[in-house]
Amino acid sequence: MNTPEARQVYQRLRRKFGGYRGSATSTAEGSQPFGQYRDPGSMAEAFDELTSSMGWAPSLARADLAENWADIVGDDVAAHAHPVAFGDGVLEVQCDSSAWATQLRLMKKTLLHALVERFPQAGVSEILVKAPGAPSWKHGSRSVPGRGPRDTYG
Repeated sequence: MNTPEARQVYQRLRRKFGGYRGSATSTAEGSQPFGQYRDPGSMAEAFDELTSSMGWAPSLARADLAENWADIVGDDVAAHAHPVAFGDGVLEVQCDSSAWATQLRLMKKTLLHALVERFPQAGVSEILVKAPGAPSWKHGSRSVPGRGPRDTYG
């Protein structure tokens, strides 16, 4: 049974997978009390590693942006404008009135710079400011064409 072919296969497998490892070898390598990665780490480091490995960092940065919106834009603006959606690098901001939407459009470049500086992982590349929608003048199931909404909103 000890043919040269069997011996060659055995030698090849031994080179590939190594020889017999006894218990002395495995305990010496794997269970040293003060080895690398044996000390406890901080929870912040563990959460940072978890969020980066799972790809959650951009979503958490966007949530942090929404949470700290008043700190970024100020209390006056935050009372009349709030972020409503985020997609493909575009942050959509809904305003209470047309005047606030115009004011926020004028501040867009400064606001975008502040967002990118403070939340770089959020991926904000553009801000879309939306004015309030026109109210519906239709009441009930039947309606006829009327004069339209005019400029009675915002």
